[in-house]
Amino acid sequence: MSTHKPIFPKTLFIYLLLNFLSSESAPESALVTQLPGFTGTFPSKHYSGYVTIDESHGKKLFYYFVVSESNPSEDPVVLWLNGGPGCSSFDGFVYEHGPFNFEKGESQDGLPKLHLNQYSWSKVSNILYLDSPAGVGFSYSGNTSDYITGDLKTASDSHNFLLKWFELYPEFLSNPFFIAGESYAGVYVPTLAYEVVKGIDAGAKPILNFKGYIVGNGVTDEVFDGNALVPFAHGMGLISDDLYEEVNAACNGNYYNPLSDYCEIKLAKVDEDVEGLNIYDILEPCYHAPEIREVTTKKTRLPDSFRKLGETERPLPVRVRMFGRAWPLRAPVREGIVPTWPQLSQSNNVPCTDDEMASTWLNNESVRKAIHAEQTNVSGAWNLCTDRISFYHDAGSMIKYHKNLTSRGFPALIFSGDHDMCVPYTGSEAWTRSVGYKVIDEWRPWMSNNQVAGYTQGYENNLTFLTIKGAGHTVPEYKPKEALDFYSRWLQGKPI
Repeated sequence: MSTHKPIFPKTLFIYLLLNFLSSESAPESALVTQLPGFTGTFPSKHYSGYVTIDESHGKKLFYYFVVSESNPSEDPVVLWLNGGPGCSSFDGFVYEHGPFNFEKGESQDGLPKLHLNQYSWSKVSNILYLDSPAGVGFSYSGNTSDYITGDLKTASDSHNFLLKWFELYPEFLSNPFFIAGESYAGVYVPTLAYEVVKGIDAGAKPILNFKGYIVGNGVTDEVFDGNALVPFAHGMGLISDDLYEEVNAACNGNYYNPLSDYCEIKLAKVDEDVEGLNIYDILEPCYHAPEIREVTTKKTRLPDSFRKLGETERPLPVRVRMFGRAWPLRAPVREGIVPTWPQLSQSNNVPCTDDEMASTWLNNESVRKAIHAEQTNVSGAWNLCTDRISFYHDAGSMIKYHKNLTSRGFPALIFSGDHDMCVPYTGSEAWTRSVGYKVIDEWRPWMSNNQVAGYTQGYENNLTFLTIKGAGHTVPEYKPKEALDFYSRWLQGKPI
């Protein structure tokens, strides 16, 4: 009887088989082979395209997937969502933690030049950028009724997208999966995470390997967020001690829903004092006229003591900031319809923000073809934030979602750029404390590049609050190195 061993050990055979299956799994039609404006070699594979989530309506959500530059088969898959509601996740791709830094084109209509971003989050993770809901970015529907939506429908649609996306990319199904986002994605992320967990419990296929979530400068709770501005403004020296004491006495700490005319008068004075500031980063200028935009990156009007605090390691300037304001500072979210931007021009539809470079690139026909996006006559012009949707905040406070998820063992990282006045860190710090979990890592500085990069406090059930010193609303835009540092450590389960 023969006793010879197989030529290939069983483990090697399985490894080769899995590699073969993996190499054949990702849809080749979605592969991005080149990008206008970039002349080098991609450090990893890129895929993009549409997932149809409702055949009858022709509802399609657009994604751009950047494979990890490190270990794609084992590194986490992270879904990234920008907020708004109504803002494209290409905001994160172009301006924050995508694989490229964008340099403005030589002519007014010229395409930007793309350079590799050494602080891209694809250094340590597979990252999936999603335009959601339908009507945002490149995502669209053949039935315009889908452009009337809200928190709960958006979460359901995004969950449906994920199930279908992982069917297209089954080789990533076993990877740890995380959901991340910023701003109004403070609502998108926990509501979607809840849908994912509910789907896992119900046996939805495929089974997602969900491991936790990340929220940056996120809208969370109308009372906590609405009451955050006054303490922030006082702590930053934007209003006087006298005014702070007067408004506190007049409003009894209830700034979000003032109960007296006297309180309203004092709050109006607070608004008047901070009105000229860039709400997304109080360290950055916010000018009234576009003809003096070019001085915004020089920080010539900032005091010397602020200059280093506001510095960034990005080799190219962050996007130009222009004068403007977002929704009322004391009430960023109210029950019911959420303010969008119909009163603003399409060329600059986010206050204080000039998205000209991203718009020029993403509305170029050759770029759209390269990333498999529908042409303008189908999906419409790309705008950083759209006025095409009517969006309802119908999920209420996110605190109950955070409690549900963290109590079930899913880690949560809540981070805040500490110079953001749109969703101030004071509100995020207050609501994380209000959850009632025991402090297990008392308030302390965290380090990046041997420097204090911010402060953190850790709670039981793996709830972590983190500030990033000198950063604004879009943390990776202002502090890319520090952002990659805390992101990498947290994904790996290491202390920050």
